[in-house]
Amino acid sequence: MSYPGPRLPAVAQPAYVQGTLDTLLSADGSVDPAALSLRDTTFVVLDLETTGGAPDGGGITEIGAVKVRAGEELGVLGTLVNPGERLPPFITVLTGITEAMLAPAPPIEAVLPSLLEFLRGSVLVAHNAPYDVGFLKAACARHGHAWPQLRVLDTAALARRALTRDEVPNRKLGTLAQFFHARVQPTHRALDDAKATVDVLHGLIERLGSFKVHTLGDAIEFAKAVTPAQRRKRHLADNLPHVPGVYVFRAADERPLYVGTSVDIATRVRSYFTAGEKRARMSEMIAAATRVEAVECAHSLEAEVRELRLIAAHAPPYNRRSKYPERVVWLKLTAEAYPRLSVVRQLADDDAAYLGPFSSRRTAELAAAAVYDAVPLRQCTHKLSTRTVTPACALAELGRCPAPCEHRITPEAYAQSAALPFRTATHGDPEPLVEALLARIEALSQRQRYEEAAVVRSRLVALLRAVVRMQKLGALTRIEELVAARRNDAYGWEIVVVRHGRLAAAATSPPRLHPRPTLDLARATAETVLPGPGPVPAASAEETERILAWLERPDTRLVETSGDWVSPARGAARFSRLLTRAEAAASRRDSPVRSSVTARSDDARSLRL
Repeated sequence: MSYPGPRLPAVAQPAYVQGTLDTLLSADGSVDPAALSLRDTTFVVLDLETTGGAPDGGGITEIGAVKVRAGEELGVLGTLVNPGERLPPFITVLTGITEAMLAPAPPIEAVLPSLLEFLRGSVLVAHNAPYDVGFLKAACARHGHAWPQLRVLDTAALARRALTRDEVPNRKLGTLAQFFHARVQPTHRALDDAKATVDVLHGLIERLGSFKVHTLGDAIEFAKAVTPAQRRKRHLADNLPHVPGVYVFRAADERPLYVGTSVDIATRVRSYFTAGEKRARMSEMIAAATRVEAVECAHSLEAEVRELRLIAAHAPPYNRRSKYPERVVWLKLTAEAYPRLSVVRQLADDDAAYLGPFSSRRTAELAAAAVYDAVPLRQCTHKLSTRTVTPACALAELGRCPAPCEHRITPEAYAQSAALPFRTATHGDPEPLVEALLARIEALSQRQRYEEAAVVRSRLVALLRAVVRMQKLGALTRIEELVAARRNDAYGWEIVVVRHGRLAAAATSPPRLHPRPTLDLARATAETVLPGPGPVPAASAEETERILAWLERPDTRLVETSGDWVSPARGAARFSRLLTRAEAAASRRDSPVRSSVTARSDDARSLRL
């Protein structure tokens, strides 16, 4: 039997993917820590009957919804819906709904406005919520209604957490309704099932009190897949401040296990005890932690710096980054008659030229290889004498070395052609090195030796990255003292005192008050920082880079400085665009070498643009 149902027009629909429980919380997936108590929350308990197909904007045959708050029924909405398609016989057997019953019913596009208004300002509750919400979202997408981004609570998920297998053999709605002695038993009709779900919800809320779940936010998190360890240790997030700062997870013997930073300590620490935290290492850390220590900071920059310093000082086992800043290496141009490059771990206060710091020896050697490709620096490790001749190596025979060991070149000529370009690049213009490398890439490309061109490009990236970074760091660390401020609408002015690239003081002026007294107090109590050799004499490179990023923000204002903050006019910074282009080309691993390096002779020239 068929019936004259409405024709659903074939219209272009937004891309739709049925959500899981994690995607049904809100627009950004977050839970408001100031959520209402469950008693004061207005719930709309909803159930749908469908044709059994996938959510495509149709298929809904019946809607039942009950609005409740504090155990009191506030409203009921129930209606049959014309799905605009044939009703499968097994659905009729299951629900008792026939095509004759659906023929005069309104279509879903006529019902949606009333339903969305009924849902407004409430928390949506359903049993196996992703299914029901999936159909409603698809219908809204098809008929041009914006989904209201409701908070969603799933009674099936709550039951899986709150009830044991000894109490109920499964989490079906009929089983739970019987267990909680629901006044209405589910019948596979939407309104009956919604009313049964109301009693199940109330029974579950009573159970949640024993788990210290009293608010809507707690209930939503409780329903998600939180491990027993997370639930057991959740109290560690209690009484933490909602301010910027650093948090330290500590073990029973007070060892720091993990150090982190956040603009809101309490909210960030609480997130470790939710289902959103899925990292295995963090689960292991939470199981070992016994308390969380909070270090309040004036603003986010101070928090970032303190985090770096704490990680460097304690090397917490569950932190992976920034643990060993002392393990950086440098490229040193030795001070001898025929200088060479050497990878060293310490800067000396001498006349040698240094490039770095590099995070690993491999990166330093890659930059050294770029220098060898650009200028005729010797690669041997012998200490050469201007009086005694040493046998030449194979590189001299290949024309890759001017053979200073055999005195084929004078120390003066060697210094001019080989050593001076590197020395100049560390503090001034790296153009001779860059141009030589680009010319080599172009030559290799013209000969269709694209793999070799890719190798040279990676060396260029390593060299340029180090030179640009070092000159930026050096420009800041040469300044004895720099004071800067940034307006924060919530807290007033964020103030920093930087000495030789190290954060010496941080403060925040009270809102609606002039920041000068706070600034003067910060300067007076700032850490004394002594100068030293190299581009990072008083702090780690990572700390100075965090400060640089903060200073370079558009809303940061320089208040005072003891010297000029300058970079060379023809310094490495002018090659920043070239570095970005080369890094982007190197990152395209999925493209063929020919196209990602340089397929034509003018591609290398384009890197100069």
